[in-house]
Amino acid sequence: MSENRIVRAAAVQIAPDLDRPEGTLERVLNAIDEAAAKGARFMVFPETFVPYYPYFSFVLPPALQGAEHLKLYERAPTVPGPLTQAVAAAARRHGAVIVLGVNERDHGSLYNTQLIFDADGALKLKRRKITPTYHERMIWGQGDGAGLDVVETAVGRVGALACWEHYNPLARYALMARHEEIHAAQFPGSLVGQIFADQMEVTIRHHALEAACFVVNATGWLTDEQVAQVCPDERLRGACRGGNCTAIVSPEGKHLADPLGPGEGILIADMDLALVTKRKRMMDSVGHYARPELLSLLHDDRPASFVHQPIRSQTDFRSLDHEQQPASDEPSLVSAGRGGLGRDADGAPDQCLAVLRR
Repeated sequence: MSENRIVRAAAVQIAPDLDRPEGTLERVLNAIDEAAAKGARFMVFPETFVPYYPYFSFVLPPALQGAEHLKLYERAPTVPGPLTQAVAAAARRHGAVIVLGVNERDHGSLYNTQLIFDADGALKLKRRKITPTYHERMIWGQGDGAGLDVVETAVGRVGALACWEHYNPLARYALMARHEEIHAAQFPGSLVGQIFADQMEVTIRHHALEAACFVVNATGWLTDEQVAQVCPDERLRGACRGGNCTAIVSPEGKHLADPLGPGEGILIADMDLALVTKRKRMMDSVGHYARPELLSLLHDDRPASFVHQPIRSQTDFRSLDHEQQPASDEPSLVSAGRGGLGRDADGAPDQCLAVLRR
């Protein structure tokens, strides 16, 4: 239950180390120590903060990105690995729930990944951004529906989305339907200018109101020297400034502390989780205020598989069905298991096509 629980949150806005990935990790661990010293038990870091957000993909033409892209491959962490071990140890030491954004390397691909560590150090969720935005599509692969989840932690039910995933109302509803109490939002910051910060502020407040949850939002920051490093062309440097709105918002849509603009800092605020019930008493978008018989969400929450075994014969097809199939000349969907589609068939169009082709 969320009543009678006060959770101190920290939204971290600091600069990465663009030259040393271990330097960025040091900054993460130092910020965890600092936030914990201020009593924080829930901490959020910016989007793909480790080793850094790929700003180069926004300001360099594709033909000039190769060296920077390969450098990001070399510096991106694997999950699990030394990075997750270090952050897990810090979470366990301070009894804090930590949400960290990383560029995750999985063999030959990079992903925009959000990691949720519980207060005992357990990695409760690894999710990948489902749709990289614009320039990001040259850098990251796509996540699957399994990551649209909410996990039970020491501070409550926590979910997360990255950047413009917040403009996907169905993705947000998937988390709302899992009764999210605290939402971790992550944006790159130091991008696009003030308009990005203004839009972000509207977006996170709207989600807090609609989901009846707290939103802890963290944006990144680049120093002037780092902007010059990322943007050799002075004419483009304005594209890597502004866009900062690190904030903590209540289920009533109110800022619990003044948001952070450009610069480094750690925003601290207390979240009274009784406000979740207070808001939902009036408007529960996935309960008494919903009309699922009229409007509902189709969410494939199974992990995506790159390999499926075909059904090679009608005998194989029928042997995979665990229930008696009615005699019919019409094709039917089966629970394919390991021998078929690699996942249960639920009538979704992609599965219908897969069965019919086989």
